[in-house]
Amino acid sequence: MLRVVVPIVILAVFVYGLVDLIRTDARLTRGISKTAWIFVQILLPVVGATLWFLIGRPRATDAAPVAYSHPVAPDDDPEFLRNLEIRRRNQAEADRRRKLKDELDAKEHKLDGGTAEASGTESAGDAREPGDAGTQGTDEVK
Repeated sequence: MLRVVVPIVILAVFVYGLVDLIRTDARLTRGISKTAWIFVQILLPVVGATLWFLIGRPRATDAAPVAYSHPVAPDDDPEFLRNLEIRRRNQAEADRRRKLKDELDAKEHKLDGGTAEASGTESAGDAREPGDAGTQGTDEVK
C-alpha cells in the first residue's frame, strides 16, 4: 500500500506545482526566471515543487498583475456615458434658454410695436437733442 501512495503523492505534488508555475505570470515569479523554475521542477520533482511553493511563488501581498487597457465600446465606457449625459443636459439647457429668449424678444417686440404706433413713425435714430443744429461740421457751440 505504501508503495502505491508515495508515488501518487509525489506525482500529485509535481503536477500541481508545475501547473501552478505555468499559470503564474512570468513577471510575478520570485528568485529566478519562470523558465529556470520549470527546469528545476522537471529535474527535481519534489524538491523543485517544494522550492517553488516556498520561494518562487508570488505571495498574496504582492502586487496584482497590471490590467492592460483595451479599447472599450462607447456604451461600455462610463466616462463616455458621463460626458454624453453632460452634453445632453447642456444642449437641453441651451435650447431652454434660446426658447425663453425668443419668448422675451417676442414680448418686447409686441410691447414696442404698441408704443411705436402710438408715437408715430419716428425711430430712435432720428431723435435729436434740443440744442442740436442738425448740421455736421459746424463750429457752433452748444
